[in-house]
Amino acid sequence: MEKSLYEQALEVFRQAAKVMQLDSNIQKFLERPQRTIIVEFPVLMDDGRVEMFVGYRCQHSTALGPAKGGIRYHPNVTLDEVQTLAFWMTWKCSLLNLPYGGGKGGVKVDPSKLSKNELERLSRRFFFEISQFVGPHKDIPAPDVNTNPQVMAWYLDTYSMHVGYTALGVVTGKPVELGGSVGRNEATGRGVAVVAAEACKLLGKDISKAKVAVQGFGNVGSFSAKILQEEFGAKVVAVSDVSAAYYDPNGINISDLIAYRDSNKGLIDGYPKAQRIKHEELFELDVDILVPAALENSITEENVDKIKAKLIVEGANGPVTPEADKILRSKGVTIIPDILANAGGVTVSYFEWVQDLQSFFWDLDDVRNKLAKMMRAAFAEVAKTKEKYNTDFRTAAYIVAIDRVAKAVKLRGIYP
Repeated sequence: MEKSLYEQALEVFRQAAKVMQLDSNIQKFLERPQRTIIVEFPVLMDDGRVEMFVGYRCQHSTALGPAKGGIRYHPNVTLDEVQTLAFWMTWKCSLLNLPYGGGKGGVKVDPSKLSKNELERLSRRFFFEISQFVGPHKDIPAPDVNTNPQVMAWYLDTYSMHVGYTALGVVTGKPVELGGSVGRNEATGRGVAVVAAEACKLLGKDISKAKVAVQGFGNVGSFSAKILQEEFGAKVVAVSDVSAAYYDPNGINISDLIAYRDSNKGLIDGYPKAQRIKHEELFELDVDILVPAALENSITEENVDKIKAKLIVEGANGPVTPEADKILRSKGVTIIPDILANAGGVTVSYFEWVQDLQSFFWDLDDVRNKLAKMMRAAFAEVAKTKEKYNTDFRTAAYIVAIDRVAKAVKLRGIYP
């Protein structure tokens, strides 16, 4: 029987717990989500029909602080997926030393089939349904797949109307005009680029001579590619999204491709300035760095043997299955895990929350410099732990993250 996503995530956790000899009682506690809310709610459609939708919010841990994590709108959202993503968020927040635990949410819906008014009614009703469980000091949602600053603005307004004041800190990833942070939209991609550069340094490679392939050209993939190319001098030779994949051995002009995508309904299909290839061929290219920035389980036992890149930087959550991970490591491939590589987004979400609580806002240089500093510090801590335990980057990242949460749990004790 195929393992669930949560079971796959637990495998990685247990491997790290074993290496670090984690207290078995604490391990039992950390293996399960603290709270999961399932809501079923009505939405009035434009034609007068009422449709029912299912939504979830999982809070895996609040040992270090409020839960933190995105809300996605997707027809394939499941309880297992949301709980797994919340589990990963706990370790991501801990690894970056943020005062948060992991949360995640989702609504089972295809937003492309809704009008803007229907999307607004769905968003507001869903947030109302979970509103007693969220708040600036309880659980702070953010955008995820198919949600954006506009959806966060509706969440903010809905919550604020019910508490009777404007609660800027209830969500992050908001429009800058409503207490959002500058630099938030590029943050995850910037974090990916910064740790890719740090990994190259550690491996004795010059990132400005590196060839890069990026799978997924949404927010994370496009900003990773743009920043790697324009600020670190890497050559991005291949990119793909759900609609197409393109290759140019001399490098693709990423800013040009982003402009094309934005004028083409968000898709790169039909881009005239690079050679079209099959999606699966992107993984097979002879590149130095591969950035999987699409969805979970992109690299599996089926396609892992064809990968030539020696450095994989996980832009997406869980893009490499545990089985594929073992095979890659046996071939000497370095994998920078998702909980480190794509933690830039939640880090700048934290900056946004801090700015909202203080009503004092930073400029773009401040945000970028603080983000780079925190990403480099986390990378250095993981690299040090990797050497100490003679293990791989993923296990080391989990050891650092688990240790912080475990200490908090131990110090707090079990109440009552």
